[in-house]
Amino acid sequence: MAETVSITITQKQDYQFLVDFGGAMPNLLADEPAPLGKGEGPSPNHMLLAAVANCLSASLLFSLQKFKQDGGGITASATCTVGRNESNRLRIQHIDVAIRLGKESVQLNHLDRVLGQFEDFCTVTQSVQSGIPVSVTVADSSGATLK
Repeated sequence: MAETVSITITQKQDYQFLVDFGGAMPNLLADEPAPLGKGEGPSPNHMLLAAVANCLSASLLFSLQKFKQDGGGITASATCTVGRNESNRLRIQHIDVAIRLGKESVQLNHLDRVLGQFEDFCTVTQSVQSGIPVSVTVADSSGATLK
């Protein structure tokens, strides 16, 4: 069954746009950084990174919970590389997401299965990846790289 999700964007002034998510969700002010905008809100690049990192984090949590595991909290950071394409237009060329669990890996069961499947649950990343490469790393609370 297909789901429809929609938002409304309204220009406030210059490069500032009000993002209306509808319902009871608060609006969000989006803005381009200087020199185009004033940088008074997240840019579209920031919102894309937030969507990818949030979706991956939620998918990891979902995978952990499937195996009745508590990761001790999840922290994620996302970085993108922006460069020019063959038409000299700015494009996001690559996204790197680093996720950190709040517990050490030895405290978690079935971690190999969790790590092997969580990315497949992430609707946003799987959709974005068809046009932008996304690299994901996962570390535990000690900093040991798990994936």
